[in-house]
Amino acid sequence: MVILTPSLRVRVLGSWPNVRYWLDRVLRQPAAWYAGFAAYAACVALFSGPGLDHWWGTWAACGYAVAAAIAARWPGRNGQLAAVGGAVAGALVAPLTWLATAEPSTPDVAVVARSGVLLLHHGTPYLPAAQLAHGGWLAYDPYLPVMALFGLPKGLGLPGILGDPRPWLVAATFALLYATLRIVVGRASAGRATPGRVTPGRGACAALAAFAIASPVMAFPLAMGITDPPIIALTCLSLALLTRGSARVWQPAVVLGIACAMKYTAWPALAVIVVMIAARDGARAAVKFAAITLATAAALAVVLAPGALSSPASIIQNTVAYPLGLTTARSPAASPLPGHLLSTLGPAGHGAALGLLAAAGLALAVSLLVAPPRTPAQAARRIALGLTALFMLSPATRFGYFIYPLALYAWAAISTPRQPAVKVVTPDDIAGRQPELVC
Repeated sequence: MVILTPSLRVRVLGSWPNVRYWLDRVLRQPAAWYAGFAAYAACVALFSGPGLDHWWGTWAACGYAVAAAIAARWPGRNGQLAAVGGAVAGALVAPLTWLATAEPSTPDVAVVARSGVLLLHHGTPYLPAAQLAHGGWLAYDPYLPVMALFGLPKGLGLPGILGDPRPWLVAATFALLYATLRIVVGRASAGRATPGRVTPGRGACAALAAFAIASPVMAFPLAMGITDPPIIALTCLSLALLTRGSARVWQPAVVLGIACAMKYTAWPALAVIVVMIAARDGARAAVKFAAITLATAAALAVVLAPGALSSPASIIQNTVAYPLGLTTARSPAASPLPGHLLSTLGPAGHGAALGLLAAAGLALAVSLLVAPPRTPAQAARRIALGLTALFMLSPATRFGYFIYPLALYAWAAISTPRQPAVKVVTPDDIAGRQPELVC
């Protein structure tokens, strides 16, 4: 808007699309970003435990170092794209290929691959309750039925790395992040095309999505076969679709329903988003969103895993009792966070951890009632806060789960419109022009 005064005119300029802003921020000092990533990966290589993490750290440290050198030597657009490609190759493609072909399967990969085989041949991704008692912790599948789709290539007999869930996890995550960024760009750019401004298009979104999956936040879990990145990407896509308003609420609801049918970590997002929609669009829209989300999740579970319906005890044992530490087999997710440390003190400590977990959930519910989020970006931050408390206090937890709040805060930063710029125009600038009000 332009405000006229006797002495000057103040023009409030429209904000830049935030994806372009953050792409510029990332690529302004790309060598520094990649150098920081290389330092982190080197620490993983040198100080990780006895697992396979050191392999990712070794490959990734080299890949990030090469990307940093390319970015420092060729600062132009082609150099930046080459640096992103080097980071993707060194931090994701190379370690994933090495781990999938030269090392034993990680527990997450083994569970997902087995669930695909079971789903294909028995109509359920879960072993019967009787077999769980004697199979150890690897016999349990804490995921929901849609996650087994990433194990279907193994069940179909695809050879080598094609039968491994990891390439498919990477492809799904990249496609979902790209779609999310395209939506945010389209909304931010609508009606703001002006001479001299380049609207970020497919190339910019692909570059930022590639940078995201090449960063340690995504590359590390994807290379190890951890299943959280697609859940994060689906949640971000649902939030991005919600920036369009409530006219087509079924689209973000279906997307979130898919996430809710993959893993329980998506369910806190449902509660927060329903409250956000109620505050922004009214109770009717919120009820519609919740109904479509739950119906999508239930329909997918029934269609994909009809055999699981005949054994509800197996579902409860796998997806509820096991993650909460209520089975004889204990999850290997045991990072020294407060919830796990309490659970190691015996039954009383374990009960205290569950009590604190329930209290944190109640506190989140109260915060939603007292100060409900009103925008998707605010909802993303509230989801991140709730998941942080969940991961801190859960009896079976690990540091890797914190990629959820990190990614959600990053999405909130990208999707929040920047503060508009203000330009002061003096009388000399408008000499000879008629007074006008421009919006």
